[in-house]
Amino acid sequence: MASNSKTKKNITDKNASSKAPIPCPSPETTSLFDAADTAKFKQAIFRHLTYTLARDLHTAQPHDWWIATSLAVREHILARLIKTQGVHNRHNVRRLYYFSLEYLMGRLTESNLHNTGLHHAAREAIKDPDIPVDFENILNEEADMGLGNGGLGRLASCFLDSLATLDLPAIGYGIYYEFGLFRQEFVNGAQIEHPDSWMLGGTPWGIERPENKVSIPIKGRVENIFDDRGNYRPRWVGTDTIIGIPHDIPIAGYDTDTVNFLRLWSSRSASEFDLNAFNAGGYVEAVREKAVTETISKVLYPNDKTENGKELRLIQQYFFVACSLRDIMRRHFRNPENTWDNFAGKIAIQLNDTHPAVAIPELMRILVDEEEMPWDKAWTIVTRVFAYTNHTLLPEALEKWSVSLFERVLPRHLQIIYSINDHLLRAVETKWPGDNDKKRDCSLIEENGRKSVRMASLSVVASHTVNGVAALHTELLKKLLFPQYDALYPGRFQNKTNGITPRRWLLDCNPRLSKLITDTLGSTHWARDLDELRALEKHAPDPAFQRAFMDAKRANKADLAAIIKTECGIDVSPDALFDVQVKRLHEYKRQHLNLLHILALYRRALQNPALDIVPRVFVFGAKAAPGYDLAKNIIRAINVIGAHINADTRIGGKIKVAFLPNYRVSLAEKIIPAADLSEQISTAGKEASGTGNMKLALNGALTIGTLDGANVEIKEEVGDGNIFIFGMNVDEVEALRARGYNPWDYYHNDEEIRTIIDWIGSDYFTPGEHGAFAQLHDSLLNGGDPFMVLADFRSYSDAHAKADALYRDKAGWSRAAIMNTARVGKFSSDRTIREYAGQIWRLPKVKV
Repeated sequence: MASNSKTKKNITDKNASSKAPIPCPSPETTSLFDAADTAKFKQAIFRHLTYTLARDLHTAQPHDWWIATSLAVREHILARLIKTQGVHNRHNVRRLYYFSLEYLMGRLTESNLHNTGLHHAAREAIKDPDIPVDFENILNEEADMGLGNGGLGRLASCFLDSLATLDLPAIGYGIYYEFGLFRQEFVNGAQIEHPDSWMLGGTPWGIERPENKVSIPIKGRVENIFDDRGNYRPRWVGTDTIIGIPHDIPIAGYDTDTVNFLRLWSSRSASEFDLNAFNAGGYVEAVREKAVTETISKVLYPNDKTENGKELRLIQQYFFVACSLRDIMRRHFRNPENTWDNFAGKIAIQLNDTHPAVAIPELMRILVDEEEMPWDKAWTIVTRVFAYTNHTLLPEALEKWSVSLFERVLPRHLQIIYSINDHLLRAVETKWPGDNDKKRDCSLIEENGRKSVRMASLSVVASHTVNGVAALHTELLKKLLFPQYDALYPGRFQNKTNGITPRRWLLDCNPRLSKLITDTLGSTHWARDLDELRALEKHAPDPAFQRAFMDAKRANKADLAAIIKTECGIDVSPDALFDVQVKRLHEYKRQHLNLLHILALYRRALQNPALDIVPRVFVFGAKAAPGYDLAKNIIRAINVIGAHINADTRIGGKIKVAFLPNYRVSLAEKIIPAADLSEQISTAGKEASGTGNMKLALNGALTIGTLDGANVEIKEEVGDGNIFIFGMNVDEVEALRARGYNPWDYYHNDEEIRTIIDWIGSDYFTPGEHGAFAQLHDSLLNGGDPFMVLADFRSYSDAHAKADALYRDKAGWSRAAIMNTARVGKFSSDRTIREYAGQIWRLPKVKV
């Protein structure tokens, strides 16, 4: 890549001007540096390069300089971490424990430099001629941590940042995946998955803690026995054992001394090596158990289309929550003041979606089986400890595990779930006597065909609070998804609209706009209080400020244009309108609606060569789950059709399509600051919240979107004139569905829609390859168009025409872009976390 060649050139150029050897610090030079002391920061880099990495100027590679720089800031963070944990432990504070199967951390070096106040010192230190690598090249050596996939994991990472920034005691728990979801490549337009070997070059941020390893049982069987007092005591026996090794990633708050941490578990076999098998020549057999056990923490989200994949998913979930609960108990009981009686007073556990829901029967098993606690007392502790965040309105996305799988993997937990269900159904009978339909709706066991455990229902029943992640989403949870539980547990549901950290998603990723804001407001305090951006409103009509704002945007677009050229081989103009849709590839997010509009524009331009449209660059970034064939077909269609459009000289370059491969946090940090138009076009009622919509608006992009998820609240904040809303709302979607939605009606009644769909179904874009996009074509017609793409197409096209018109009005567009940045302070994750802390976790601030 271009950055690599640039790095080599910089090393050569700087070495040529460096005559004297770099001074190496003495081993005694170990005192921590002051945040503003550039000289000490440089000294720390040299110290780690020499004494940690055993490198000097002549042998050090760019990767070594990145590690040394990261270790220089890490020692500052670790000093704060030790201080923070000391204060928390001495005061026996109440802590939040955040359970999430993924954390989309991205790169940490620059974020940590900003949060610790060392960014300026580091940048100045690395300018020194003794250091032969540029600051940006050092940062680009870092791989994105492969610990998450999409919005769920990125939200968890934003929350960790806000928890530390707000001085709230918290620990995140998850899995230390050796490989991320996958590294995406396009071959002939199709997605090809490669292992995401993000750990290959090592990471300076993970700290292994083998002294806190945990042993957990799995599989086996349950023996029904009685104790010496005649009490029934089921015993889980014949189990296998998995060892969990914790790895800690420090989480530094912004402009504060608080450093929390994220604890991630890697799996190890209890039997590392079978020496007898090895000596007998069975080299593979000697390490078979070790290899199988360590598969648990190998890959984020194994393909669960197979039974083996489903089993591995369930084992992953149990592994991380069982390890985490043991760790929480160890931490709790090391203080002699603590007992089970104050456990719920000191512990708050948030379940981030249903992936950690098996923690509920696991804690019940520990309390009832191991502690021999009465059921009612144990259940009281469980329901006071757990809270649950729901992230989806799609019934098919709510996790369900077959009873047979549960019985094979976690037989005792299945018994406990049945017992919880018995207590639940008795409560249902009390509220609705004789109503078997209510029992069927509320039951934790789904009996339609193959018996399954409903993990979302378990989470609702066992949690003291259940929250949605946008105002609309929460209302739909109560009305459509869980109306029976809302009636059974009045007041249990509440809303917590998602947010994003302004440190990562403006201060770090958009330095040009951040500088303009800081210069205008007179300080960087806005990064702690995003509502301060409201002060920018008064500058929105000012032509000079508009010019400065849009100059920053254009420079960001030029940077992205260079990336598009490098990654896709496409020349695009930074003066074009950059129309961006970056998010997980899923039918309900409707990337194929975007594609239909691109085809419509293309056809209009072919039909009318004089067509006056604003030049557009359509930018996509998305991964499709490996087993999601239709999503992968949509990706290929966008790539292949886009390549055809890009090469067609008849339209004069007015439309360009760029699908950037391997979408990830570090790429998002380049795309989002450059976006003019933000595509948030999910079918109304399907997107829980969205957070990409918030990031793009914060960076001055105007939203084109449906009244779905947090779009509703973004519209309320930025104002009707600064957003392009189209399509049906939730009530209209439901009404159309109730009447009987038929996509063929739109196909037959709209000539443009009919022609575009037939075009996709033909082999025009793939000569000699018949039916290349048959899956996409059929989903829109014979498949019933489940997400109503055709019903919303005309309104979507009209909204794009309004965007085209406003973009021609430079002052009008600039003013609207500024108002988006100024008015989205509500969507800071700091606000979200304050609400969680005060209304769900009852978590006091602890200033270090």
